[in-house]
Amino acid sequence: MKDLGSKSATLEPHKKYPEKRGSRRAKMARPLRVRPSEPRDKHFEDFPVSINASKDGIYFKTKHTSYYAGMRLFVTFPFSSAHDPMNCEYVAEVLRVDPLPKGMFGVAVNLKMTMNYTSGGLPNTTTRG
Repeated sequence: MKDLGSKSATLEPHKKYPEKRGSRRAKMARPLRVRPSEPRDKHFEDFPVSINASKDGIYFKTKHTSYYAGMRLFVTFPFSSAHDPMNCEYVAEVLRVDPLPKGMFGVAVNLKMTMNYTSGGLPNTTTRG
């Protein structure tokens, strides 16, 4: 008879941190612009490149040290120039910040809502998931 106790111990970590992604991620390197959306956070503009993305989130690598879990951001993805009409800006929330080698950080963000601007100047907001 096999010892089921040791098998359940190896499955324990998976139960502890269940998969929360609602959609699959695609590896893609696309430029983005990231800015804090809350007045309490010091203003900065970061121009990282994505590592992967899904319809609800983006993971990118940066040297910027100001990110923290729960931080609200404005994320433009993909980003080519400030005046490109194809830019799509989102309100996003940082889910986690991973320390990476060489002083880099991996930042996972959840896209909460789009902030697409119409020709009338008023935002056309769409809430996501």
